[in-house]
Amino acid sequence: MTLLVTGATGYLGRQLLRLAPAARGVSTADFDVRDAAAVRAAVRGCTAVVHTAYRQGPPDAWPVNVEGSRAVAEAAAAVGARLIHVSTDVVFSGSRGWYTEADEPDPATDYGASKAAAEAAVRESCPEALIVRTSLLYGGPGAEPSKHELAALDPTSVWFTDERRCPIQVADLAAALLELVASDVCGVLHVAGGDAVSRCELARLFARREVRCTTTVEAGVVRPLDCTLCSARARSLLQTRLRGCREVLA
Repeated sequence: MTLLVTGATGYLGRQLLRLAPAARGVSTADFDVRDAAAVRAAVRGCTAVVHTAYRQGPPDAWPVNVEGSRAVAEAAAAVGARLIHVSTDVVFSGSRGWYTEADEPDPATDYGASKAAAEAAVRESCPEALIVRTSLLYGGPGAEPSKHELAALDPTSVWFTDERRCPIQVADLAAALLELVASDVCGVLHVAGGDAVSRCELARLFARREVRCTTTVEAGVVRPLDCTLCSARARSLLQTRLRGCREVLA
C-alpha cells in the first residue's frame, strides 16, 4: 500500500509518519491542497490517502478546509484510492453532547461550519470515503506536546469549565487511522478518547497544578460547549485502544 498523508508537517501528520515509516508521506509544504492539479499529481500512484491538512482561522479556513478537501476527495476517487478524511467534534454546536454518527452537524463557529462543509464536499466527491471525527489532540508523558499542552503551562491562561470534549492521545488516533486505512469502513466514524472532560480539567491534567477557570466570555462570542463524541462504534471495530486522558496523563 502506498499512503499519502496530507498535512504531513502537522501534529497528527508527523505522528502518522512516525507510525508508518514505510509509507510515502507528502508534506503540505510540497503542494497546496487548493491546487487541484497539484493534488492530482500527488495522489497519482497512491492506494490510500489520509487527509489531515486544515486551517482553523480566516482567511484560509474555508478555501483550505472545503475546496482543498474537495480536491483531495476528487483526486482519490479518480484513482480509486482509499480516503480517510479527518474532521472535528466542533461540526456540532455542543448544545447537548454525546453525539453519535447519526447526528446531523449544526456548527456554532465559522471553523466548525467550514469542517461541516468539507465533510459534505467529501461525501459528494468520494462516496466511499471514511470521515473520522475526532477531538482535541495531545501527546502526554514522553511525547511531543500539543499546542493545548503548551498553552496549559502558561500561568496566565484561563480555561472554561463548561466546555466538554473527549481529547485523544495523538498516537492512539494515528494508530486508529492507519488501522482504518486497511479496512472497508466508510461513512462517518467518531474516534475520540475515552474520557469526557472540561477544558479546565484537561488543563489541570496537562499542567499538573491548579489552573485559572471560568465560564465568562466576551459578549457576542459563541462557543461550542458540550461536543463530547460517542465512539462506541469505533471501539467495536478497532484493535487500537482509545484511551481516556485521565489514564494517559495519570
